[in-house]
Amino acid sequence: MVLHYNTPMQYDRFQQEAIDFINQGYSVIVSAPTGAGKTAIAEHIIDTSIQNNRCVIYTAPIKALSNQKYRDFQAQFGNNIGILTGDVSINPDAAVLIMTTEIFRNKILDEPESLNKYSWVIFDEIHYIDNPERGTVWEESLIFLPKHMNILGLSATIPNIKQFAQWIESTHNKPVKVIIEDKRPVPLHFFFQARNEIFDKLESLKRFREGRFNKISTLINYIRQKEGLPAIYFVFGRRRAEELASELTSYNFLNGKEKEQITNLFNGLVERFDLKTDRTTMEMYPLIQRGIAYHHAGMLPTLKEVVERLFTSRLLKVIFTTETFALGINMPSRSVMFDDLRKFYGRYVRTLKTRDFYQMAGRAGRRGMDTEGFVYCRVNLHRISYDEVKRIIYGNPEEVRSQLNTSYATILNLYEKYKEDLFKIYPLSLHYFQSRKNEQKEALRLIEAKLKLLKEMNYICNGELTKKGQFAKSVYGYELILAELYEANVLEQLDEFGLGIIASAVVFEPRKNQKMPLGLSKNTKSIKRACEEVFDTIKHKEERYRIYPFSKIPYFHLSVAMEAWLRGTAFDKMLRFSDTDEGEMVRYFRMSIQILREINKAKVASPILKDKIKETVRVINRDIIDAEKQLREG
Repeated sequence: MVLHYNTPMQYDRFQQEAIDFINQGYSVIVSAPTGAGKTAIAEHIIDTSIQNNRCVIYTAPIKALSNQKYRDFQAQFGNNIGILTGDVSINPDAAVLIMTTEIFRNKILDEPESLNKYSWVIFDEIHYIDNPERGTVWEESLIFLPKHMNILGLSATIPNIKQFAQWIESTHNKPVKVIIEDKRPVPLHFFFQARNEIFDKLESLKRFREGRFNKISTLINYIRQKEGLPAIYFVFGRRRAEELASELTSYNFLNGKEKEQITNLFNGLVERFDLKTDRTTMEMYPLIQRGIAYHHAGMLPTLKEVVERLFTSRLLKVIFTTETFALGINMPSRSVMFDDLRKFYGRYVRTLKTRDFYQMAGRAGRRGMDTEGFVYCRVNLHRISYDEVKRIIYGNPEEVRSQLNTSYATILNLYEKYKEDLFKIYPLSLHYFQSRKNEQKEALRLIEAKLKLLKEMNYICNGELTKKGQFAKSVYGYELILAELYEANVLEQLDEFGLGIIASAVVFEPRKNQKMPLGLSKNTKSIKRACEEVFDTIKHKEERYRIYPFSKIPYFHLSVAMEAWLRGTAFDKMLRFSDTDEGEMVRYFRMSIQILREINKAKVASPILKDKIKETVRVINRDIIDAEKQLREG
């Protein structure tokens, strides 16, 4: 350990190395295990930047992490911290501005001059660049990063971190220092449950071929006996988390004093966040009194925050949660349990990636409190082989690979700036840096095909963006459907109800087997028909140009609920109009607000449309939907 020259903070070797390079003005990429202390490096940049009157942007992959960082940093640095996430804007002119990576990418392309005052950008969880759905946003942010900005990239362990840094160096023609830490501050000890037995030697699995069911009670009793609480139990399904928590109702992990403390804390938070009448809150109450809870994306964001606060109080002893709990959110425990070593990846179920496994397993072992962390894997040998288990735990983490899929809005923004020279941008990408010739050729063909389609559909004419093109460049992800409706004057003619219905339809993604509600209003049916006609035209052209993936089709599953909400219906009553989980409902309504605000920012949108959008946003953004209110009150 070394003592930092400026503060009483003691840094580990890798932290000090990173800080020394940062102090010399270098960009730095850090690869280190979960829980190793990467955030301390970011805090150094924030602290010194504030002292030197410089500005910093901190990006995070999910809004929950952005919100947590806002709370944490605000507690440390006060009014120097602001947040901007599309549905939240608090202190947006602050010296340190926290935002989602999408917002940062949009600023780079839409309003680069707004970034002039920032000298650093911190990318938390930078390995998210290989996320199939959203990784392209990280790549575009790094390709188009303003030359005056330095980078701090924080990542879980990835083997090709040096290649990644070399790509950034080649793109920006300036050195990037790589810091690698392989050692965990708290080592992990692995255990396995098979045939309802628990053992700590992986080889012991070889003697099992099939056998009895693994009982959760056997595992919980073992961990309790070994003083392994508190524990996080990772599951890969929301209902499964709730069911397993309910199975433990015969347990009580708290003594009388702890029960009183957690009850008082829970009741106070429920009162503060107005959750007394929420069904899930009431269902969880008897579990909370026993030191048990669950946490997943289907829950209200405010209730998730209550559970997180209970866990950090150390009064919760067992929490059943989905994997987002592992992503950057600082919730360490003594033990981690895995319900399964297989999960759903996009379109199919497969064994866990080693990097994903350690993102979750890394929550075991509390730095400064535990000498080791304990990881328990429940193994069903009918579903997974010994060799697969060995590969997950002892194999090398997967390399970061590009997921570049340049959006229509990005192409329009680049065309406006570079015209036909935009094709010179692709060789600056990680995709080009990592790919073989045939993959490079296909990526260029796809960009060219999108540009041809945009020209054919009159987004670009005579080398300039048309009004429709100007509109489309502002609405990332839903460009074509919304721009076609804009050109056809459909958006202009809609009232606040229609605009809310359109917004919720373009962002909504139904779960498998989720049904459309009965009783769509006449207005909704008319909007749905207009959208389907436009989408059919778009899809036909994308098929002809071999563009994939296709533009997203609007889904009208939330239309009845959105109309009810816009009429002023209470949230719990509005939920009856959809089979969507309450937490998902909040998320989609907040996404609706974000896309409406993007439309409102389009310079070509008329004053009439902008006024209607402002009113629609005002009416949607109330009570539980108001993300800003949650942050301010929290």
